[in-house]
Amino acid sequence: MAEGHVIVIGGAEDKVRERLILSRFVALAGGPDARIAVISTASSLGPLAGQMYRRVFTELGVSEVWPIHAATRAQANDDTAARHVHDSTGVFMTGGNQLRLSSTIGGTNLAQAVLDRHRHGVVVAGTSAGASAMSTHMVAFGASGASPKQRMVQMAAGLGVLSNVIVDQHFQQRNRLGRLLAIIAQNPSLLGLGVDEDTAGVIGPDSVLEVIGRRSVTIIDGSSSDTDAWEVPAHRPLMISNVVLHSLPGGYRFDIRRRVRVASPVLRALEPSEQGRAASG
Repeated sequence: MAEGHVIVIGGAEDKVRERLILSRFVALAGGPDARIAVISTASSLGPLAGQMYRRVFTELGVSEVWPIHAATRAQANDDTAARHVHDSTGVFMTGGNQLRLSSTIGGTNLAQAVLDRHRHGVVVAGTSAGASAMSTHMVAFGASGASPKQRMVQMAAGLGVLSNVIVDQHFQQRNRLGRLLAIIAQNPSLLGLGVDEDTAGVIGPDSVLEVIGRRSVTIIDGSSSDTDAWEVPAHRPLMISNVVLHSLPGGYRFDIRRRVRVASPVLRALEPSEQGRAASG
Protein backbone atom coordinates (compact mmCIF):
# COMPACT_ATOMS: atom_id res chain seq x y z
CA MET A 1 0.00 0.00 0.00
CA ALA A 2 1.25 3.51 -0.87
CA GLU A 3 1.99 6.00 1.87
CA GLY A 4 -0.56 8.73 2.49
CA HIS A 5 -0.30 12.38 1.53
CA VAL A 6 1.56 14.82 3.75
CA ILE A 7 0.48 18.46 4.04
CA VAL A 8 2.91 21.00 5.51
CA ILE A 9 1.18 24.30 6.26
CA GLY A 10 3.07 27.52 6.96
CA GLY A 11 0.67 28.58 9.73
CA ALA A 12 -2.17 31.11 9.88
CA GLU A 13 -4.20 29.14 7.35
CA ASP A 14 -7.65 30.46 6.47
CA LYS A 15 -10.17 28.91 8.88
CA VAL A 16 -13.13 31.19 8.12
CA ARG A 17 -13.65 31.99 4.43
CA GLU A 18 -12.64 29.70 1.56
CA ARG A 19 -10.58 27.38 3.81
CA LEU A 20 -8.79 26.03 0.75
CA ILE A 21 -6.02 24.23 2.63
CA LEU A 22 -8.19 22.68 5.32
CA SER A 23 -10.74 21.66 2.68
CA ARG A 24 -8.02 19.82 0.75
CA PHE A 25 -7.02 17.99 3.93
CA VAL A 26 -10.63 16.97 4.58
CA ALA A 27 -11.05 15.77 0.99
CA LEU A 28 -7.91 13.62 1.21
CA ALA A 29 -9.14 12.22 4.53
CA GLY A 30 -12.41 11.04 2.99
CA GLY A 31 -14.72 14.06 2.92
CA PRO A 32 -17.97 13.50 4.86
CA ASP A 33 -16.75 10.00 5.75
CA ALA A 34 -13.48 11.26 7.24
CA ARG A 35 -12.43 10.40 10.78
CA ILE A 36 -9.91 13.00 11.93
CA ALA A 37 -7.56 12.92 14.92
CA VAL A 38 -6.36 16.40 15.96
CA ILE A 39 -3.16 16.40 18.02
CA SER A 40 -2.83 19.73 19.84
CA THR A 41 0.20 18.89 22.01
CA ALA A 42 2.27 21.76 20.52
CA SER A 43 -0.24 24.45 21.44
CA SER A 44 -0.08 26.63 24.54
CA LEU A 45 -3.88 26.82 24.35
CA GLY A 46 -4.11 23.21 25.46
CA PRO A 47 -7.31 21.35 24.62
CA LEU A 48 -8.88 24.57 23.30
CA ALA A 49 -6.78 24.29 20.13
CA GLY A 50 -8.16 20.84 19.43
CA GLN A 51 -11.70 22.02 20.02
CA MET A 52 -11.20 24.94 17.62
CA TYR A 53 -10.15 22.61 14.81
CA ARG A 54 -12.94 20.24 15.72
CA ARG A 55 -15.40 23.06 15.05
CA VAL A 56 -13.74 23.96 11.74
CA PHE A 57 -13.66 20.37 10.48
CA THR A 58 -17.26 19.84 11.57
CA GLU A 59 -18.26 22.92 9.57
CA LEU A 60 -16.49 21.32 6.60
CA GLY A 61 -18.78 18.29 6.88
CA VAL A 62 -16.75 15.88 9.02
CA SER A 63 -18.84 14.09 11.64
CA GLU A 64 -16.06 12.34 13.58
CA VAL A 65 -13.26 14.52 14.96
CA TRP A 66 -11.20 13.41 17.96
CA PRO A 67 -9.10 16.09 19.70
CA ILE A 68 -6.02 14.62 21.42
CA HIS A 69 -4.03 16.77 23.84
CA ALA A 70 -1.21 14.63 25.19
CA ALA A 71 0.55 16.96 27.62
CA THR A 72 2.93 14.32 29.03
CA ARG A 73 4.75 11.32 27.64
CA ALA A 74 2.60 9.08 29.83
CA GLN A 75 -0.51 10.47 28.14
CA ALA A 76 1.11 10.02 24.72
CA ASN A 77 1.69 6.36 25.58
CA ASP A 78 -1.95 5.89 26.61
CA ASP A 79 -3.74 3.33 24.46
CA THR A 80 -6.80 5.56 24.01
CA ALA A 81 -4.88 8.30 22.19
CA ALA A 82 -3.14 5.80 19.91
CA ARG A 83 -6.44 4.02 19.24
CA HIS A 84 -8.06 7.23 17.99
CA VAL A 85 -5.17 7.70 15.56
CA HIS A 86 -5.37 4.07 14.41
CA ASP A 87 -9.09 4.55 13.73
CA SER A 88 -8.58 7.80 11.80
CA THR A 89 -8.48 8.51 8.08
CA GLY A 90 -6.64 11.80 8.65
CA VAL A 91 -4.27 13.16 11.32
CA PHE A 92 -3.84 16.90 11.92
CA MET A 93 -1.17 18.45 14.17
CA THR A 94 -1.73 22.03 15.35
CA GLY A 95 0.71 24.88 15.73
CA GLY A 96 2.49 26.02 18.86
CA ASN A 97 5.96 24.88 19.92
CA GLN A 98 7.48 22.11 17.84
CA LEU A 99 10.00 21.19 20.52
CA ARG A 100 7.12 20.66 22.95
CA LEU A 101 5.45 18.43 20.37
CA SER A 102 8.50 16.33 19.50
CA SER A 103 9.82 15.96 23.05
CA THR A 104 6.38 15.00 24.39
CA ILE A 105 5.21 12.49 21.81
CA GLY A 106 8.41 11.46 19.98
CA GLY A 107 9.02 7.74 20.42
CA THR A 108 5.66 7.12 22.10
CA ASN A 109 2.71 4.97 21.10
CA LEU A 110 0.96 8.08 19.78
CA ALA A 111 3.84 8.99 17.45
CA GLN A 112 4.15 5.38 16.28
CA ALA A 113 0.44 5.31 15.51
CA VAL A 114 0.83 8.43 13.33
CA LEU A 115 3.69 6.81 11.40
CA ASP A 116 1.78 3.54 11.02
CA ARG A 117 -1.33 5.24 9.69
CA HIS A 118 0.70 7.30 7.24
CA ARG A 119 2.39 4.14 5.92
CA HIS A 120 -1.09 2.67 5.39
CA GLY A 121 -2.27 5.55 3.20
CA VAL A 122 -3.66 8.05 5.73
CA VAL A 123 -3.09 11.76 5.12
CA VAL A 124 -1.07 13.54 7.82
CA ALA A 125 -1.11 17.35 8.02
CA GLY A 126 0.61 19.84 10.29
CA THR A 127 0.42 23.60 10.56
CA SER A 128 3.22 25.85 11.83
CA ALA A 129 4.93 23.81 14.59
CA GLY A 130 3.08 20.74 13.37
CA ALA A 131 4.65 21.24 9.93
CA SER A 132 8.17 21.63 11.32
CA ALA A 133 7.86 18.46 13.40
CA MET A 134 6.81 16.42 10.35
CA SER A 135 10.36 15.77 9.16
CA THR A 136 13.09 13.52 10.55
CA HIS A 137 15.28 16.60 11.09
CA MET A 138 13.48 19.59 12.63
CA VAL A 139 14.09 23.27 13.34
CA ALA A 140 13.86 23.55 17.13
CA PHE A 141 14.29 27.33 17.30
CA GLY A 142 16.44 30.06 15.81
CA ALA A 143 16.93 33.70 14.87
CA SER A 144 15.44 35.69 12.00
CA GLY A 145 17.40 37.38 9.22
CA ALA A 146 18.14 37.06 5.53
CA SER A 147 21.85 36.17 5.89
CA PRO A 148 23.02 32.78 7.22
CA LYS A 149 25.14 32.85 10.37
CA GLN A 150 26.82 30.24 12.48
CA ARG A 151 24.62 29.02 15.38
CA MET A 152 21.58 31.05 14.32
CA VAL A 153 19.44 27.91 14.44
CA GLN A 154 19.22 24.79 16.56
CA MET A 155 17.94 21.49 15.25
CA ALA A 156 16.35 18.48 16.92
CA ALA A 157 14.83 15.17 15.89
CA GLY A 158 11.33 15.46 14.44
CA LEU A 159 8.63 12.81 14.14
CA GLY A 160 9.92 11.33 10.88
CA VAL A 161 6.84 11.39 8.68
CA LEU A 162 8.99 13.07 5.99
CA SER A 163 12.62 12.16 5.35
CA ASN A 164 15.45 14.03 3.63
CA VAL A 165 13.80 17.45 4.05
CA ILE A 166 13.74 20.24 6.61
CA VAL A 167 10.57 22.32 6.98
CA ASP A 168 10.40 25.91 8.21
CA GLN A 169 7.15 27.86 8.51
CA HIS A 170 5.87 31.48 8.71
CA PHE A 171 8.77 31.71 6.28
CA GLN A 172 8.53 35.06 4.49
CA GLN A 173 6.51 36.71 7.25
CA ARG A 174 9.22 36.06 9.89
CA ASN A 175 12.26 36.49 7.61
CA ARG A 176 13.61 32.97 8.00
CA LEU A 177 15.66 32.62 4.81
CA GLY A 178 18.98 32.98 6.63
CA ARG A 179 18.38 30.19 9.08
CA LEU A 180 17.21 27.78 6.39
CA LEU A 181 20.33 28.59 4.35
CA ALA A 182 22.44 27.97 7.47
CA ILE A 183 20.83 24.56 7.93
CA ILE A 184 21.40 23.59 4.30
CA ALA A 185 25.03 24.78 4.48
CA GLN A 186 25.60 22.37 7.37
CA ASN A 187 23.32 19.62 6.04
CA PRO A 188 23.45 19.75 2.22
CA SER A 189 21.78 16.35 1.87
CA LEU A 190 18.53 17.87 3.16
CA LEU A 191 16.08 19.75 0.94
CA GLY A 192 14.89 22.97 2.57
CA LEU A 193 11.18 23.80 2.43
CA GLY A 194 10.19 27.28 3.62
CA VAL A 195 6.40 27.60 3.72
CA ASP A 196 4.66 30.98 3.92
CA GLU A 197 1.55 31.65 5.98
CA ASP A 198 -1.81 30.52 4.54
CA THR A 199 0.16 28.34 2.14
CA ALA A 200 0.83 24.61 2.07
CA GLY A 201 2.84 21.99 0.30
CA VAL A 202 0.74 18.90 -0.45
CA ILE A 203 3.14 15.98 -0.94
CA GLY A 204 1.74 12.87 -2.60
CA PRO A 205 2.91 9.26 -2.43
CA ASP A 206 4.91 9.99 -5.61
CA SER A 207 6.96 12.61 -3.69
CA VAL A 208 5.59 15.44 -5.84
CA LEU A 209 4.80 18.58 -3.83
CA GLU A 210 1.92 20.79 -4.99
CA VAL A 211 1.75 24.34 -3.66
CA ILE A 212 -1.69 25.58 -2.62
CA GLY A 213 -2.78 28.74 -0.82
CA ARG A 214 -2.21 32.48 -1.04
CA ARG A 215 1.57 32.78 -1.00
CA SER A 216 4.65 30.66 -1.83
CA VAL A 217 6.88 27.76 -0.84
CA THR A 218 10.61 28.44 -1.04
CA ILE A 219 12.72 25.38 -1.85
CA ILE A 220 16.48 25.34 -1.23
CA ASP A 221 18.65 22.64 -2.80
CA GLY A 222 22.22 22.66 -1.54
CA SER A 223 23.30 19.31 -2.98
CA SER A 224 25.89 21.02 -5.24
CA SER A 225 26.78 23.84 -2.85
CA ASP A 226 30.06 24.95 -1.29
CA THR A 227 30.34 26.40 2.20
CA ASP A 228 32.80 27.44 4.89
CA ALA A 229 30.34 26.58 7.68
CA TRP A 230 32.71 24.06 9.20
CA GLU A 231 35.31 26.72 10.07
CA VAL A 232 33.27 29.88 10.79
CA PRO A 233 33.31 31.04 14.45
CA ALA A 234 30.09 31.27 16.42
CA HIS A 235 27.54 33.90 15.32
CA ARG A 236 29.63 35.05 12.33
CA PRO A 237 28.19 35.14 8.78
CA LEU A 238 28.91 32.01 6.80
CA MET A 239 29.39 31.47 3.09
CA ILE A 240 27.18 29.20 1.03
CA SER A 241 27.51 29.23 -2.74
CA ASN A 242 25.98 27.46 -5.73
CA VAL A 243 22.61 26.88 -4.05
CA VAL A 244 19.57 26.25 -6.23
CA LEU A 245 16.55 28.22 -5.01
CA HIS A 246 12.94 27.83 -6.17
CA SER A 247 10.07 30.13 -5.17
CA LEU A 248 6.80 28.46 -6.11
CA PRO A 249 3.34 30.09 -5.75
CA GLY A 250 0.07 28.18 -5.71
CA GLY A 251 -0.43 25.76 -8.59
CA TYR A 252 3.24 24.88 -9.13
CA ARG A 253 4.67 21.45 -8.41
CA PHE A 254 8.08 20.09 -7.40
CA ASP A 255 9.47 16.56 -7.21
CA ILE A 256 11.26 16.48 -3.85
CA ARG A 257 12.92 13.13 -4.57
CA ARG A 258 14.41 14.17 -7.94
CA ARG A 259 14.74 17.83 -6.86
CA VAL A 260 13.22 19.25 -10.04
CA ARG A 261 10.17 21.34 -10.85
CA VAL A 262 7.61 19.32 -12.75
CA ALA A 263 4.94 20.30 -15.25
CA SER A 264 1.92 22.02 -13.74
CA PRO A 265 -1.59 22.58 -15.07
CA VAL A 266 -1.75 25.26 -17.78
CA LEU A 267 -3.63 27.68 -15.54
CA ARG A 268 -2.18 27.75 -12.05
CA ALA A 269 -4.20 28.70 -8.99
CA LEU A 270 -4.92 32.42 -9.34
CA GLU A 271 -7.37 34.83 -7.87
CA PRO A 272 -10.69 34.70 -9.79
CA SER A 273 -10.05 38.12 -11.40
CA GLU A 274 -6.60 36.99 -12.52
CA GLN A 275 -8.01 33.77 -13.95
CA GLY A 276 -10.45 35.80 -16.02
CA ARG A 277 -7.69 38.03 -17.41
CA ALA A 278 -5.48 35.02 -18.17
CA ALA A 279 -8.30 33.20 -19.96
CA SER A 280 -9.16 36.25 -22.08
CA GLY A 281 -5.64 37.40 -22.79
